[in-house]
Amino acid sequence: MITDRQLKSLWKDFFTKHGFKQISNSSVIPENDPTVLFTTAGMHPLVPYLLGEKHPQGNRLFDTQRCIRTGDIDDVGDYNHNTFFEMLGNWFLGSCPKEDMIKLSFEFLTSKDYLGIPSDKLSVTVFAGDEVAPRDEVAAKTWKECGIAEDHIYFNPKEDNWWALGSGIGPCGPDSEMFYDSGKPKCCPDCKPGCHCGKYNEIWNDVFMQYRVDNIGEKAKLLENPNIDTGMGVERTICVLNGVKSSYDVGIFKEIIDFMSEKAEIKNSDETVRSYRILADHLRSAIFILGDEKAVKPSNVGQGYILRRFIRRSVNHARKIGLDTAVFADIVDKYVDYYSYDYDILVKNREFIKTELNIEVEKFAKALDLGHKEFDKVIAGIERHKQFAKEGEIVENIISGKAAFRLFDTFGFPVELTNEMAKERGYAVDMAGYNEAFTAHQELSRTASAGAFKGGLADSSYENVKLHTATHIMLAGLKVMFGKEVIQKGSNITPERLRFDFNLDHKMTPEEIAELESFVNKAIERKLDVTCEELTLEEAKAQGAHGVFDAKYGEKVKVYTIGDVDKQICGGPHVKNTEELHHFKIVKEESSSSGIRRIKAILN
Repeated sequence: MITDRQLKSLWKDFFTKHGFKQISNSSVIPENDPTVLFTTAGMHPLVPYLLGEKHPQGNRLFDTQRCIRTGDIDDVGDYNHNTFFEMLGNWFLGSCPKEDMIKLSFEFLTSKDYLGIPSDKLSVTVFAGDEVAPRDEVAAKTWKECGIAEDHIYFNPKEDNWWALGSGIGPCGPDSEMFYDSGKPKCCPDCKPGCHCGKYNEIWNDVFMQYRVDNIGEKAKLLENPNIDTGMGVERTICVLNGVKSSYDVGIFKEIIDFMSEKAEIKNSDETVRSYRILADHLRSAIFILGDEKAVKPSNVGQGYILRRFIRRSVNHARKIGLDTAVFADIVDKYVDYYSYDYDILVKNREFIKTELNIEVEKFAKALDLGHKEFDKVIAGIERHKQFAKEGEIVENIISGKAAFRLFDTFGFPVELTNEMAKERGYAVDMAGYNEAFTAHQELSRTASAGAFKGGLADSSYENVKLHTATHIMLAGLKVMFGKEVIQKGSNITPERLRFDFNLDHKMTPEEIAELESFVNKAIERKLDVTCEELTLEEAKAQGAHGVFDAKYGEKVKVYTIGDVDKQICGGPHVKNTEELHHFKIVKEESSSSGIRRIKAILN
């Protein structure tokens, strides 16, 4: 039995041995990227360096990155979907030694010192080639030289083995996926890696970003500075290595589910397994969001909305199995204790996590009360309609899909509960109408929350860069005005404006807003150079640089200095001189949440 901690340790030992540098694990809240709510992949924090910036720790890197994806939130409860997961990754920046990466992959997978998977249990896929780029013969040849049998090497079309931006224009390239053969017989003659029958389980993916496409339909051109990005999901790999079907059957998930089953009125069984899994998954995700360096509180927008949904769905499924929500505090302790080895920020924020979780649970209890009242209004409305119906008009005992969805979306009232209460009153629910409304809402949520790497690339634009630099100067001004304890609590930048959250115990006065604007504009008028240097963390601290020092940095960090105004640890990018910002204007100052203020500003 191999644990996730052992897998991460093997990953670290292997890539350290081969000359790669471990980089810090980034927040689950992405920095200055409005296209995604959460860090969705290991490559996400590496965007500036994949675009060509020099990384302080060199061009051979690896890490373990905490990620959250919510595009498949409604599939959680099956055997393999998780909203929070850890991704093992490694990178070659500015070079694409495909043969080297494939040989490293094979060694890690098969060496007895590491995963020890027999080579005959592995199958791989490579790009078959098309009119845009040639067949990836190099990858296929290298796999064969490593020891993968020829009939275990599959050539797949672009939809399976090609990485590109959503637009199809820009950096792109073939990938090579590795699959573990479970030993199950083939489901059909065409069964191969990628089939969902359970025979082949994907465990690793090497992406070779070696091309670029300038216009749709044109042939791909070789990149001057290509990259390699790889990703191995911790939870999925642990399943494969331990011979279990579900990530919920091993490790901390199993411990949490067994604990809940001891405390719940209805024990874990085939009938309740989905509720147990959703609880284990959603509470873990909520803990990592609440316990993050950029901790988010439940709200009705953005990350706060997803967090609220995690918690409220947890409450709903706890009700289904008869689990007292007071037990949530014990579950927090178990998760925090387990992950404290890698994420000491969770230990620091333990009580904050418990407090905010409990506040939201209590709010949901009140929301349920409001939902009950609103449900009664819906029934009363139908009864009035019956009373005053025109002659011959038939009014059925059916709650419309629109009304059922409003109960869910506005009041957080689960549709299952609406169905139960309707049945008790002799009513039915128009589930087709509900599902139609829910699907429309789901598509909007997917657009907002299921972002990918393309988002980061799309928004490393000049306008974003300028606003990013303006944000640094503004924070420096806030520290001068209100003290060094003022820190960033959230940031969202689009090409049109910046939005910045920070801690402050009062609403800013018009005079204070004018003073802050003046501070930033004076820095712009002084035409200050913006410089970058690579320092050790101790050197950065000694020079007065500010940053999130609880984060796990690598040996060196990038420190951006804006004249005598600001010195901050930051991954960049920034403008070269403040005169590029022209003029700074605050358009709104408002409350974001208790003790947190929000500024929206633009550059003219």
